Amino acid sequence: MKKMLPWLITILLSITLIAIVAIILFRSLINDPSDAEAAKKPVKIEVLSAKERVEVTSELKDFRRNLADSKNVVIVSFAFQLDSKKAKEDFDKLLEIEIKPIISRTLADTTAEDLSGSIGEDALEAKLLNLINPVLPKGKLVKVEITNIMVAKM
Repeated sequence: MKKMLPWLITILLSITLIAIVAIILFRSLINDPSDAEAAKKPVKIEVLSAKERVEVTSELKDFRRNLADSKNVVIVSFAFQLDSKKAKEDFDKLLEIEIKPIISRTLADTTAEDLSGSIGEDALEAKLLNLINPVLPKGKLVKVEITNIMVAKM
């Protein structure tokens, strides 16, 4: 048994190394070379003119809401950029019945500290983007911008 133990360890290590090499080779053979080429190509960003941007942007001005800490009130204005004019029309139709309640619930769970600084504002914008997009029947919300924000104590 003592003479066999080094042989067993050697065989197990050999099998393990062969398996690792086989997995690495298998993964490298499966990877499509076109994926690597696609990753190297620069991404084209469509830049809209000011007129086009205005046509696909909807505004919500002076939205007021108590924050989670009931001592603070927020007054905030938003600009919502959508991907098409049709999506903007649908968004405007849903603004009162779907979008404002989403914003209200989101702000109701937010504290004044959560909104402080650009990091807090970016987090709110991202959260609203993720919550509003599933509600839209056609098109998608591309960008949410806070155009004006004021947090005041009551």
